[in-house]
Amino acid sequence: MVKKILFLTFFLAISVGFSQEKSIEKLVASPNPFTNSTTIYFNAKNDQTVILTVRNVLGKTVYNKELKVVKGRNSFPFQRNDLKSGMYIYAIQSNKEIISKRFVIK
Repeated sequence: MVKKILFLTFFLAISVGFSQEKSIEKLVASPNPFTNSTTIYFNAKNDQTVILTVRNVLGKTVYNKELKVVKGRNSFPFQRNDLKSGMYIYAIQSNKEIISKRFVIK
C-alpha cells in the first residue's frame, strides 16, 4: 500500500512538472542580421513583467531591461548603440522560464 501511494505521488508530481504551460513563446528578432536596429517579438500568455537580456558570445551581459508585457503579441525595438559587430544571445526571462535565441549585428 505504501509503495502504491509513493508511486502515485511521484507520478502526479512528474505530471504536474511536465504539464506546466509556457508563459512566453515564439521569440524572434527581425531583421536578423541587422545593422543599427532590430525588433524583438514574442507571445505572452498573460500580463507580466519579463527581463530582456543580451549577452555576447563570451557570456558577458551587455544589455539588460525589465519590460512590462501584455497577453498576446509583444514587440520591443532594440538599438545597436555601441555594440560591436558579431553574434549575440538575446533572452526573455519570465518568472517561469527563459527563452533565448541568437542575432547577428553586421
